[in-house]
Amino acid sequence: MSENIMETPEITVLGIGNIVLRDEGFGVRVVEALQREYRFPENVQVLDGGTLGMELLRFVTGTKKLLVIDSINGGAKPGTFFRFENDAVMAHFQDKLSVHEVGIQDVLALLTVTEKPIKDVVVIGAQPYAVEAGMDLTPEMAALMEKMKAKAFDELMKWQITPEKCKPEAAAAVTSL
Repeated sequence: MSENIMETPEITVLGIGNIVLRDEGFGVRVVEALQREYRFPENVQVLDGGTLGMELLRFVTGTKKLLVIDSINGGAKPGTFFRFENDAVMAHFQDKLSVHEVGIQDVLALLTVTEKPIKDVVVIGAQPYAVEAGMDLTPEMAALMEKMKAKAFDELMKWQITPEKCKPEAAAAVTSL
């Protein structure tokens, strides 16, 4: 991550979700694993955005490419993977009611209105199995983490970013907002 906090890196990988509602925290849990297991170039910030909503504005303003990882209730079979890009992201979030999804929609809309839009926005995620009180992902959702990390890497590779695997003793601390 960039040493200069005032300068937003070119690429942001953002995990969002509510970790006290089991599978709703999937995006956060994936980002935590990425932060523990990989090192990213200085032009990439990897953040646990939790349920911050509009407060995310200060962390993403100025980023050129945004990859959001989330638990997505798309009305599909649990475990179904989703991917939305650019205009489809806003269309997807128009139908969502959770606090963090409304917040992301508002952040992206405000950046567009202020003529500071994020050029490339991709949202990836999976349909949750259970959204109920609890800190742990369901075993079924936890089993999707490796595949979701691979999907995140596929997106990053399109942007010419290749994270470097950390040695277990050198794993970075998780950056939560």
